Amino acid sequence: MQVFRTIDDMRAYSRARRAYEHTLGFVPTMGSLHEGHLSLVDRAVEENDQAAMSIFVNPTQFAPGEDFDQYPRDPEGDLRKAEMAGIDAVFMPDTATMYGNGCLTSVVVGKLPDHLCGISRGAAHFRGVATVVCKLLNIVEPDRAYFGQKDAQQALIINRMVRDLNMPIDIRVCPTVREEDGLALSSRNAYLTPAERDRALCLYRALATARDMLRGGERASMVLLEAMTERIMAAEGVQLDYLEIVDPETLEEVAWIDDAVLMAGAIEVGQVRLIDNLLVHPDEGPWET
Repeated sequence: MQVFRTIDDMRAYSRARRAYEHTLGFVPTMGSLHEGHLSLVDRAVEENDQAAMSIFVNPTQFAPGEDFDQYPRDPEGDLRKAEMAGIDAVFMPDTATMYGNGCLTSVVVGKLPDHLCGISRGAAHFRGVATVVCKLLNIVEPDRAYFGQKDAQQALIINRMVRDLNMPIDIRVCPTVREEDGLALSSRNAYLTPAERDRALCLYRALATARDMLRGGERASMVLLEAMTERIMAAEGVQLDYLEIVDPETLEEVAWIDDAVLMAGAIEVGQVRLIDNLLVHPDEGPWET
């Protein structure tokens, strides 16, 4: 496994494999790797001749007061996990490499950031996400890039950015990886105490409740949202950020469900903000359990 810290070195690697007509799969991460990240790596390794990963905690997607300085970092452990998972190349830039003495250009995707996490985290969050992913895709030049369904809004925004900017990259969105009890894997789970982890399960359980009610014949989003909210509010020490039932392509709210919907939510447990979602069709699936 090769590790690159400069843009020129990463590009040289990518262009060399293209000369041999090798396909390249790419998994962008902020490190602190867990099984969710490694499931993306498995897909990238399986579907491509070579696989690359980036490890970069992007400062521009953190708002003032968020956890950028405390975000979990384990570069040595991440490199061991990446190599064991079959990654061929890792791009590990520092902030100066990615942004130099300042970056006057940013990528703004319209409409999609105006929902869900964009309301509570602000427009700058997804502007930072879109900008850094655009830069990484331009540096690594992969054929395919892999993202997790847990970050459904982020994946949708990135897919739209790639389409709108005519970038020759196939965006693959892979299922959320969960613990046996349903908790979605997240690097921020490392912040949780055992008691907080138990409380955090209320979000998945609320989503699963609504999914089961939908499958049972309830089509009114208001009724499903009330049931989810009740489940969250019954959990001690949990603050609700949002619960929404939206169109999975536009993120617009859906009042009556007759097609696939994204049930999404965010909570705060202690000092930790967690998100989760289920993509559900009323008559098929579930697309995700």
